[in-house]
Amino acid sequence: MTITDKNSSRERPDRGIRGVTILGSTGSIGINTLDVLARHSGKYRIVALTANTQVDRLFEQCRRFLPLKAVMLDPRAAAQLKEKVQQAGLDIDVLSGVDGLNAVATHTQAHIVVAAIVGAAGLLPTLTAVRAGKRVLLANKEPLVMSGHVFIEEAQRCGAELLPVDSEHNAIFQCMPDGFRAGSPAAAVRRIFLTCSGGPFRAATPESLAAVTPEQACAHPNWVMGRKISVDSATLMNKGLELIEAGWLFGVTPDQVEIVIHPQSVIHSLVEYVDGSVLAQLGNPDMRTPIAHALAWPDRIESGVKSLNLLEVARLDFSPPDMERFPCLRLAYEAARGGGTMPAILNAANEVAVQAFLDRRIGFTDIPRVIEHTLSSLPASRDVQLDAVLSSDLRARDVASSFIAAREPRVGQGVS
Repeated sequence: MTITDKNSSRERPDRGIRGVTILGSTGSIGINTLDVLARHSGKYRIVALTANTQVDRLFEQCRRFLPLKAVMLDPRAAAQLKEKVQQAGLDIDVLSGVDGLNAVATHTQAHIVVAAIVGAAGLLPTLTAVRAGKRVLLANKEPLVMSGHVFIEEAQRCGAELLPVDSEHNAIFQCMPDGFRAGSPAAAVRRIFLTCSGGPFRAATPESLAAVTPEQACAHPNWVMGRKISVDSATLMNKGLELIEAGWLFGVTPDQVEIVIHPQSVIHSLVEYVDGSVLAQLGNPDMRTPIAHALAWPDRIESGVKSLNLLEVARLDFSPPDMERFPCLRLAYEAARGGGTMPAILNAANEVAVQAFLDRRIGFTDIPRVIEHTLSSLPASRDVQLDAVLSSDLRARDVASSFIAAREPRVGQGVS
């Protein structure tokens, strides 16, 4: 049920209904979140939806879910959305830019903020939600990868709840002891096994990887995801970023995290305790499961995901990752062990390299070359405060972009 403020025609959630802001509602996480929320309209109310430039998709979401506010990061896209909203007679405030994102991340009616903006662009609005003491559903890795120290410190100071939505980190969270809060060391945990499908090229020969196209890299065998995260999964950098994120969420060192190739994507991760017990979370590879878990925690709600049929799965396979074939994973371990601003440099260089690959400016195997060059060119700072992190991010992007531009390949060649 909704009620109307006597001083306004705007609708607001009744008591007991939880308001939700989705930062990045037009991506795969945002779409899946809306699917789960639509199954529980009596429990949740959409406060705000946001996107970068996808006007038509956000407009359709506005027509269906009637948020109080909608934000386009791009000002021209915001103007287009505002015109569409007015023509449709919808009572929705349209905002733009980072200020708009910050406004909806701190909105008084938003109890839950789903952080699903891809890349470093999601760092500041997600941190804003943390500082506002929200329940923050972390679907983007970059805030913790770039500035985990700041996020954990601010969450503890402001009373925010951090709940992971990545399938692997959500699985680990579900296997943690009762009363565990993300950002605190987990009692009696010996190791974390971070599972990995291996992506589309886990069985490919190293020689064949140089010819990989963006279309091939984005064709993940188990998950439907955006283009950037699909490429990260193909290079295994996605798992490297998850390694860094796990350290902050669960209070473990890089050497306590073991990455395991598990092509079926049924066991989403495992936790080993000091007594030898190993707990695992299993389920079909569907992002609605971790989304529903994080939305309702500590309760459970229907997600729309079909039941797991173990007889149909029949077998579960495991193998170690090949770090020679996938050097991005080795670089991520180095950055995790190095600490300081090294993970921020790694992330920035990877974002630049992946975009260049998607734009067909470099080859698939050039991605780790760009990252390694950037890491070796920029000494990491031990200063992990936000200004130092953002400065390192910008410098790394400049170094990576210059490296690519100076070696712009001719057709059929890669960066050397």
